[in-house]
This record gives sequence, structure tokens and C-alpha cells, in this order.
Amino acid sequence: MSEKITISFTVNGENETREAAVGQTLLSFIRDDLHLTGTKSGCEIGECGACTVLLNGKPVNSCLVLAIELNGKELLTIEGLSKNGELDKLQQEFIDHAAFQCGYCTPGMIMSAKALLERKPDPNDEDINEALSGNLCRCGAYQEIRAAIKDAAKK
Repeated sequence: MSEKITISFTVNGENETREAAVGQTLLSFIRDDLHLTGTKSGCEIGECGACTVLLNGKPVNSCLVLAIELNGKELLTIEGLSKNGELDKLQQEFIDHAAFQCGYCTPGMIMSAKALLERKPDPNDEDINEALSGNLCRCGAYQEIRAAIKDAAKK
């Protein structure tokens, strides 16, 4: 049995204390221990961005971060964006622009875009392309994704 360490953190605005296995990825911890399945498991080697979450406000590939690194930090997942049943403006714009096809990359794309808009509220195409450079959409919905981000920035 793997050694476990007690960690304390904030997830989607809620304080938590849990045990995490040494060597367990943050992706596994989010999905299996916290039961937040919006974060997707794609390549598991940091290439696709499907597992992107915000750790202390910065986008990270949760497949490359250890769960124990969450200790003392703030985690925001796709589930934490909506408030009181209202979608975040990015989530709504992705729907309005049909900025997805299969939808598998969508949570990671939205989380990367959220970090971008937090640091640069009025991004240009270059900013958006750079922010999404770690996220892969196999369906090729990039034009719609960029349009959704631009419209979310206007709101």
C-alpha cells in the first residue's frame, strides 16, 4: 500500500483536508478522490491540455503535478466556474459559439482561457493563441474557441 500524506487546500472555494498518496497525480486525485470528473484525462503526459486546472490562478496540466503539491494551495476546476446555477461567461460563450465538437478538450480550454482573461482582460489573437498553445482540440474548433474567448472578454 502506498504511503499517504494529509494535505489541506481549497478547491473551488471550499477548504478541504484529505489524504493523498505519495506519487498520485493531481489529475487522479481530482477525479478519483474529489469526484470532480469535469477535468479530463487525455494523454497523461502533458501534451494535450485536457486536464488543465488552475492552481493558485495559473493553468497547469494536472497529469504532471503530484496531488501532494496541492497542499496549502488553491485549486479551481471547471466545476468551480459556475456560481449559483449560473454559468461563467466563458462557459456560456463556448455554448453560444458552439466552440466544441466532441467536447473532450473543452474543460481544459476553458480553464486556460479563464487564466488568460484573469491576467489580460482584453486579449488579442496572439495572446489567445499563446494561452491555448498547450491545449489540443482534435476536432479543430479553434476558430469558434477564439471567438468565444473574445466575446467573453467583452462582457
